[in-house]
Amino acid sequence: MFQFEFNDAVVLRQKELLEAAMSTNPKTQKALQKLIGQALAEVRPQVVAAIRGSLNSDPRQAARSVRRIVYRKVLGGDMNIMDKKRKANSTNSYEPPRKLQPHQRGGNRVPRSQRTNQVMHYGPSDRGWILRMVNSGTGVRTAGTRNGRLTGNRGSIAARAFFHNAAEPAMIKAVDILSALIDRELMAMIQK
Repeated sequence: MFQFEFNDAVVLRQKELLEAAMSTNPKTQKALQKLIGQALAEVRPQVVAAIRGSLNSDPRQAARSVRRIVYRKVLGGDMNIMDKKRKANSTNSYEPPRKLQPHQRGGNRVPRSQRTNQVMHYGPSDRGWILRMVNSGTGVRTAGTRNGRLTGNRGSIAARAFFHNAAEPAMIKAVDILSALIDRELMAMIQK
């Protein structure tokens, strides 16, 4: 016959640790959301760098508009190129270089509209729509629908599908980072 002796204090302590580590515990849920945010923040620069590498030119820094989101109601997060709910209201002062010499005739003699100036000076974090256009492509774009003065064909943009190739490896790395952060957090809870 075998006989076991239990130390009730140790068993109760282990039970408390397990209950504290459950994701249904609000404190643990907040800690997990913080860790998810840290993991996404760590891989976001890699996504931005990959997007910059796939674009021929990015003088207005549209690649910086990659967003990371930590969900509130469920445990998880996301990285995307969708618009923010609120605009950053930042502007940039970039002007495209003129190709004509000062004494040459040519170029667009029609002054820019207020809307054109607004779009040209969107700040880096508000330029996600440009990444979406380059990523998924466009149909034929025509100009001159605002006040009917001008008409023109602006061509189409071929889809490059770069975001999936840039984000998928980064998200896999974020899962590994999150796993290591959770393990470290659990070890800290156990050692308390």
